[in-house]
Amino acid sequence: MSRKSGKIAREKKTITAMIGLYCRHLHGADPVPCPECGNLLEYALARLEKCPYQEEKPVCASCPVHCYKPGMRERIRSVMRYSGPRLIFRHPVLAILHLMDARKKAPERKG
Repeated sequence: MSRKSGKIAREKKTITAMIGLYCRHLHGADPVPCPECGNLLEYALARLEKCPYQEEKPVCASCPVHCYKPGMRERIRSVMRYSGPRLIFRHPVLAILHLMDARKKAPERKG
């Protein structure tokens, strides 16, 4: 697995886990997210595929490019606010890697 596909694959696992925690708690949907959260997950995964940084992707909170529509951005913020602190207990490796990524600065965008 290349570094590029590894980074994006890990980001996909992280966002899937975060939305899963959020939906399970607030909507009681388990193991499959409710339709609302399922749509958000599909949207987030599509955005990851199109990220201009790819292998050098910063965490979304420190990214200068806002690729989420405003409404979706607010929804994903709610998910992250809820799931972020809880992720360390359910998915500690993903949480630690995400925290390490958060310490990195976003690279300058090419083109």
